[in-house]
Amino acid sequence: MGPGHDYYERGHVDIFSGRAPCIGAPICRLNLTSDGSGSHHGWYCDYVEVTFTGAHKQCRQTIFYVDQWLATDAAPYRLTALLDGCGRWTSEGAKEVEAGNRLGNVGGRLVVGNPRPAPVVELSASA
Repeated sequence: MGPGHDYYERGHVDIFSGRAPCIGAPICRLNLTSDGSGSHHGWYCDYVEVTFTGAHKQCRQTIFYVDQWLATDAAPYRLTALLDGCGRWTSEGAKEVEAGNRLGNVGGRLVVGNPRPAPVVELSASA
């Protein structure tokens, strides 16, 4: 994002990047926390996508479907969202977690949480 980008605005997708040492396994746990500062501190997070890539390295990606407000004035009235997909591996390479969370290897990505289904649009034809 450019130097003049206004982060955390309604309807925007914000992208952050950084450098870190490579890790062997995909990230399976997320602690997303707001510090609650500012006059309009609450923000809604649909998802967090983490991608690791590098020269001569296998790309790894985890998508965490957060689907939650991080705010003290909107449900669930918390500044932290915790998603844990570090259950036990199944023979298919997916994981099982409690509380009905969807987690699996989808198209080479580790998916944690419950993505919202696409909206259903009903069309009717009239004569």
